Amino acid sequence: DYISKLNKGQIAISMTEKGDPYENALAERVNGILKTELGLNSKFDNYQLALTAVNHAIRVYNTIRPHTSINYMTPEQAHRQQGPVPARWKSRKQRVRAYACPDQSEQGYSFQ
Repeated sequence: DYISKLNKGQIAISMTEKGDPYENALAERVNGILKTELGLNSKFDNYQLALTAVNHAIRVYNTIRPHTSINYMTPEQAHRQQGPVPARWKSRKQRVRAYACPDQSEQGYSFQ
């Protein structure tokens, strides 16, 4: 099984607790972007090629790719900015409210 393979390969296991989908949301978001947008969803022929691709993707993520959540700046630009960074994200409560059905008792609604 999965955990046995990780243990056999001497790979450290990092998992979140069950029942809290928000616990690791930021890490999952970054991993998804690295895989889907920056080409890390591939099989590499060797460790050195994988390491080179990971380093390149992280450099692009931090220095070239604009991020909506920090007002379309790169993380590097946001880090160097003086004063607060204008945040464009919503809190967890705001997101939940934005997607809630206006009438929770309504039956037969669909999202299309």
